[in-house]
Amino acid sequence: MGISEKFHDLLNNRHQYTSEWKEKKGDKVVGYLCNYVPEEMLYAAGILPVRILGSHEPQDITEPHIFNMYCPFCRDCLAQGLQGRYNYLDGIVTAHTCMHMRQVFDSWTKHLPVSYSYYMYMPAHVQSKYAQELLLEELVCFKQSLEGWIGNTISDRALDKAIDAYNTNRRLLKQAYELRKSDPPAISGAEAMEMVLTSMFMDKEEHSRLLQQALTELPKRKNSRESQIRLMLIGSANDDVEFARMTESLGADVVIEDHCTGSRYFWHEVVPEENRLAAIAANLIKKPPCPQKDLVERERFSYVLDLARDYDVQGAIVIQQKFCDPHEFDIPPIRALLEKNDIPVLFLEFDLTIPAGQFRTRIEAFLEMLQPKVA
Repeated sequence: MGISEKFHDLLNNRHQYTSEWKEKKGDKVVGYLCNYVPEEMLYAAGILPVRILGSHEPQDITEPHIFNMYCPFCRDCLAQGLQGRYNYLDGIVTAHTCMHMRQVFDSWTKHLPVSYSYYMYMPAHVQSKYAQELLLEELVCFKQSLEGWIGNTISDRALDKAIDAYNTNRRLLKQAYELRKSDPPAISGAEAMEMVLTSMFMDKEEHSRLLQQALTELPKRKNSRESQIRLMLIGSANDDVEFARMTESLGADVVIEDHCTGSRYFWHEVVPEENRLAAIAANLIKKPPCPQKDLVERERFSYVLDLARDYDVQGAIVIQQKFCDPHEFDIPPIRALLEKNDIPVLFLEFDLTIPAGQFRTRIEAFLEMLQPKVA
């Protein structure tokens, strides 16, 4: 099995992986619902952090728990829990995030058996001069809560090891993303998504070993494809690898993305400090911002444009999960920004399952429109 197939297989069998990890290690597994959760602290406590993702399958079991007018991504995540697919979790944690995911957390803790839950306050106004200090105090409380649950102290040495493991993984993922800059890219957008998504539930040290193997093998792979239109995906959380694969089958290369299940997850490393929790807090405050974290036009706009230019983007597909309010506010100025900088935009609204035929037609028309611009 090649390395790309290995990531693909791990993603499709993620529940088997985490169940076997738990059985082998004898340690706890904690699910999390937002990337603002400080995974390094869980990892330092000997806990495997697992991002709760969806399956993109039709379901009818979440309506008694959350409204149908909540985003399909959050409903899909809750459905996986209600269907028993995350029964191996010992706990669940979230950081302050959108109203929809907060409701998922509340429903999960009330109706699914976990021995530990924690709602972490994450400042929404991350630009405030007080945000980092406030978050540090919250991380101290979170650490105390974890220590009470596991019955052990989380040492500075354990935090150092966890920070190093996560930074190493982030560094390797960025190196893999460098392979997407070539023309044609050395790896596809779907392959890159599978690398990132597997990082969200695998043991970081094990995942880093796979990335090192990938960085050895993939640049040597023969690539007979011709150059295609270079696209950026931007918008709401998106773990739909098949959408990226379909898009690339139509004559495009998805070369970069900006969402919390993609590049935003790993883009910045934790800068070590004597106070380890302060270092983690600084990274969470300064990471590429989510639209739920205030209206961060200056920082977010420059970050998005830098990504588009660094990866030589020729068009963008802007994604909104249906009913996703933070991105609904964010998308109009982002769309205007891209178009002002000569990057054409296609807007698509996602539901639990995508209308593949309709999306295929719209993407084909978008790519056809781009052809004269890139010829």
